[in-house]
Amino acid sequence: MRTPTCCCKSIVLLILFTIVSRKLNAQTSPIQPADTIEHYNKLVSRYRYDKSDSATYFANIGLDLAKRLKDPAGQALMLNQLGMIDDNVGQFDNSRKKYLEALNLYKRVGNTKGMATENIRLGVVEMRKGQFDKAIGYFLQALAISQRNGNQLGQMEGYITLGEAFAGQKKYPKAIAYYRTAEKLNNKIPFSNLSLNLFNDIGIAYRETSKLEEAKPYLLKGIKLSNIPQYQGLNITLTNTLASVYAKGGDIQTSITLQKTALEKARKINNYIRQIQTLTGLATTYGKADPKNALYYWQQALQLSESKKAYKEQIEELNAIAGIYESQQNYKAAYAARTKQYQLADDFFYKKMSRQIVSLQNAYELNQSKARVQELRFANNKSLLEQRVAYGVIAGVMVILLVVIFYYFKTRQLNRLLNKTNAELQESNTVKDKLFSVLGHDLRSPFISVINMLQLIDDDLDPSDRKEMLHRLEINARASLETLDSLLRWGQMQIKGIQLNQTYFLINPLIKRAVIFLAGVANDKNIHVKNTITDDVMVLADADHFEFIIRNLLSNAIKFSVPGGDVSISATSTNGQVAITVKDNGIGIAPDKLGGIFDFANVSTRGTGNESGTGLGLLLCKEFIEINDGTIQVQSKPGEGSAFTITLKNA
Repeated sequence: MRTPTCCCKSIVLLILFTIVSRKLNAQTSPIQPADTIEHYNKLVSRYRYDKSDSATYFANIGLDLAKRLKDPAGQALMLNQLGMIDDNVGQFDNSRKKYLEALNLYKRVGNTKGMATENIRLGVVEMRKGQFDKAIGYFLQALAISQRNGNQLGQMEGYITLGEAFAGQKKYPKAIAYYRTAEKLNNKIPFSNLSLNLFNDIGIAYRETSKLEEAKPYLLKGIKLSNIPQYQGLNITLTNTLASVYAKGGDIQTSITLQKTALEKARKINNYIRQIQTLTGLATTYGKADPKNALYYWQQALQLSESKKAYKEQIEELNAIAGIYESQQNYKAAYAARTKQYQLADDFFYKKMSRQIVSLQNAYELNQSKARVQELRFANNKSLLEQRVAYGVIAGVMVILLVVIFYYFKTRQLNRLLNKTNAELQESNTVKDKLFSVLGHDLRSPFISVINMLQLIDDDLDPSDRKEMLHRLEINARASLETLDSLLRWGQMQIKGIQLNQTYFLINPLIKRAVIFLAGVANDKNIHVKNTITDDVMVLADADHFEFIIRNLLSNAIKFSVPGGDVSISATSTNGQVAITVKDNGIGIAPDKLGGIFDFANVSTRGTGNESGTGLGLLLCKEFIEINDGTIQVQSKPGEGSAFTITLKNA
């Protein structure tokens, strides 16, 4: 093992070598072939694990060169390397900042392969912090980018990392399903280091589900394919995983033999991360059965971690060492190890956490101050608010009128050119009449109500009356906005058609947002909304379309529920389909109206709280769900409530 002094000497020699090389190259031309971004990228990759200081030095030289060359992709590449160096020593916040900066540079130049790579790196950071939902979000973005540009290797990496995210949550069947998809891609493309990562991941998943005999072929295959110099790091990892499979099966001796072989290789290539990985594995394998050897390997790992300033690993190793001393009743040594462990934890984690808490507190106080300023501005600018609302009402009406006029003239032109049938003309007239009816009643009445309430608000009102007035104003404004939104969406669809942007996404965040959005309306009617959908349910659809459908169905359920009623949202998955049901126990739908509720001719009825509507919401829901290859169904009985169910493809 090299001492810190030797390491420093190596760094100095490397720096001197680079300076001399650059001076010699500068005599012939400003930038020689050796002085390129790729040259420094290879140097960083070579020293990233065993000489992180040297890797950082060369990465910064490469970054400076990329800036001088005005090469955004080169800057992003060096930032990615610096991020991985931080990542290796547990500096996740620093690595995340560098990955985000690299991602923005790749976006600027339209480098989709780089964008996918940075999304993967960001997901790995979140996964190591235990933020699996965020990690899955980044991995899905990376997968979508690779699917769009046809990069099969990128797609394979996306499926592998998604599997790792679910494995991190101990959801191994889901993880194995993603690994299987990645394996199909692996069989179609040339062999790479990703193939070895995949074999290792599958081996771990089978080990954790006690399918030890199924794990071994993948690991043995990976070890055989990686037994060349360029893949020695992965060869060591695969060997250690195979050792853990034998240990779980009770063959401790084979496990130890494999791990000692791996340790010898790790020391030969001077890869300290793989050395620590193997030393801790050996210590764990010896465990309680041989505490003397276990302690020996834990101390070896600790010594190496200290030399590399790997604080997170030191804390884990000190915890294990203290535990062994305690079992041996060597309380003095145990106390010393615990004291050092807690000191490191305090320096590395808790002080950092304290700084974050202070930062959050300052941000909270700043937001509170801004809120008070906004409150004062609101109190002193009532007349300005009235004008803005009035202008907003006028602008909204003008937009709707323009949509109607455009559609009216479009209809007339189509009548002249295409000689529509009488049935088609009747349908067009129905559309026009419906829109003018909405403009004349459903929009005009709420806007008049809003203006009248604004005129009633003055400085003489009691605070409680003012609060009640503002609350009613908010309800009316929200209802008008929802109506306006439905009309605009419908009008846009008639003119441009439905825009579709399908992706895989988790549905629960959108459902929760809809519940929060409608919480005020539900609370006013004392209606309890219960969401039983788990956080891992995914669908393939346009996220905007899905959110509109859920919000509309939930709004209708609340609208037609009696005060004190219940609304539930649930989901079931079968045969690659997810069925999401919004159910209420309200007034229900009459049998003679049930068959036409998704048609344009549907006439909206008022809710249990005298709420109005346009009748366009369910029509839009039906068009949105069908364009996403889904279905919508309804079951209802008068007096017993209604249940609307939509089905979409599963992830």
